[in-house]
Amino acid sequence: MTSLLSPFQLAGLALPNRVVMAPMTRVRAAAGGLATPSMATYYAQRATAGLIVSEGVQPNAVGQSNPGTPGLHTDEQVASWRQVTEAVHINGGRIFAQLMHGGRVSHPDTTGLHPVGPSAVAGDGDVFTPTGPQPMPVPRVLTTTEAAEQAASYAEAGRRAVDAGFDGVELHGANGYLISQFLSDNVNLRTDRYGGSITNRIRFAVEAVAGTVDAIGAARTGIRLSPGATFWGATDGETLELYTALLAELATLEPAYIHLEATAEDTLLRELRRAWPGTLIMNPVLPMGPEQTDRENADRWLGLGAELISFGRAFISNPDLVERLRAELPIEPVDMATLYQGGDDGYLTYNAHQHPAEAAAVPIAA
Repeated sequence: MTSLLSPFQLAGLALPNRVVMAPMTRVRAAAGGLATPSMATYYAQRATAGLIVSEGVQPNAVGQSNPGTPGLHTDEQVASWRQVTEAVHINGGRIFAQLMHGGRVSHPDTTGLHPVGPSAVAGDGDVFTPTGPQPMPVPRVLTTTEAAEQAASYAEAGRRAVDAGFDGVELHGANGYLISQFLSDNVNLRTDRYGGSITNRIRFAVEAVAGTVDAIGAARTGIRLSPGATFWGATDGETLELYTALLAELATLEPAYIHLEATAEDTLLRELRRAWPGTLIMNPVLPMGPEQTDRENADRWLGLGAELISFGRAFISNPDLVERLRAELPIEPVDMATLYQGGDDGYLTYNAHQHPAEAAAVPIAA
């Protein structure tokens, strides 16, 4: 069976192992959506991953979902990211930027703009704002022209990502954010070319990927998907038919990979593996669910045909996760209280494993 620690060629990018650091919101960006020196250190500490996918990065101002998240739509943001990509590359790593447009999952108190979406349907639950959680407002409906413009925003952000030194980008098409909203049968109630039939509901996703492929190349473009998920109240309906049709269209564009989350029954996910002719990154457990990805379910999905396996929370608290997997060392738990609090605590304060001899070593007095 394929080994998790064996090398892999990802559309010409040489990966030393098949361990992917999944995108995870950390809300440590500076004002103006700028990347920081602490972010450079954080990602550089985890550069032994075969591939790092960054936290979600908004492609434009209205696409910001949470406070404290970084952007890729101004020259200042591009410049700030170079310290991150350079640090990862100096440490021997590879990094894609995840482009995440929140769509209706946003709030004017965060962006100063009214959220947009495919239809006038508010998201379920509260969204984070600078003053605490608040209900999501009913979004402003995008016109047909505006929908095309928002799809094109991923391509422009992709160009900026490459300028900032990223090796590529992953479009966030999952978890109830904008691309997922267009795929949804209960959020997307449109009657134009972007709504109604499966062909129309997948159009936004396909245009976003196609535009990014045209802008920076297929080898630098991936997309993350969450079939069957219900994040923020968005459901997709006809899940197998919808995603089979989407994968068929995406296959003609030959992106570097698709990144699937385990948000559906195992049998459906296996069907999508068979339907997808290219590279699959598999996130084997439900994001933010009770279980974390471990070696056992990683090896299982490698056996089912996934080429790469993404690990989420385990990478937060184990910057040396690849070595821990290699040596079968303990995986440290995450301090959930520090996930989104800002600052370096719970961000740069997790250490590499210390072997007993190292832990017992006492410095020699001068």
